[in-house]
Amino acid sequence: MTIGITRNGAVLTVELQRPERRNALNTALCTEVREAVEGAEADGTRVVVITGEGTSFCAGADLSGEAIADEFPEALLSMNRALQTVSVPVIAAVNGPAVGAGTQLAIAADLRVVDSGAFFAIPSTRLAIAVDNWTVKRLVSLAGGGPARTVLLGAEQLSAEEALTCGLANKLGDLDVAHAWAEEIAQLAPLSLRHLKLVFNDDGTRDEANATQLDAFAAAWASNDAVEARIARKEKRPPVFQGQ
Repeated sequence: MTIGITRNGAVLTVELQRPERRNALNTALCTEVREAVEGAEADGTRVVVITGEGTSFCAGADLSGEAIADEFPEALLSMNRALQTVSVPVIAAVNGPAVGAGTQLAIAADLRVVDSGAFFAIPSTRLAIAVDNWTVKRLVSLAGGGPARTVLLGAEQLSAEEALTCGLANKLGDLDVAHAWAEEIAQLAPLSLRHLKLVFNDDGTRDEANATQLDAFAAAWASNDAVEARIARKEKRPPVFQGQ
């Protein structure tokens, strides 16, 4: 197991436990988180808290050692979908950097409690790859168009304080703060919470991408620039992109 599961009353905490990889996600970890979240309701859970062991929330995707790397995108999507569709609130206790898929995990949650040393980043344009429509629209929905463009088009980090200012972070604090808030929310009316979650998540993120968007997405992933980004990272030099 690469997650830890603890229960305190009606609050279930799921902890990513790959500190040696800064809790980077792989297929197995995504599957374990999804199964834990999907099983929460049956156990009488009222609130789920997701956090990371150590000093990182989640450093992104880690496909090293993957037997079938092609399985990862679907595993990531299924995990994030589980966070959105489970009827109980999910709080991301962002205890450190949330990068790439880590930010995607955080924004799939309903609420975010963010440690003062944490930040959000999706460096897809530095890696010459593309993120899906859900990621773009969800970030806009939570943080607003300006901050979302700063993170995605500008490839800049969003600090904890900036995240609080724009609304991406709901509170600043550590895991104890997240647990205290979870315990308060667990006392609220479950059916009212379920209704609110359904309405909040009806934010356009599930709309299908159009053909032009799908073509652009595929072109980025199949590009020579994406290969160049991987080589440059291995050689520890800045990539030189050609738009090809």
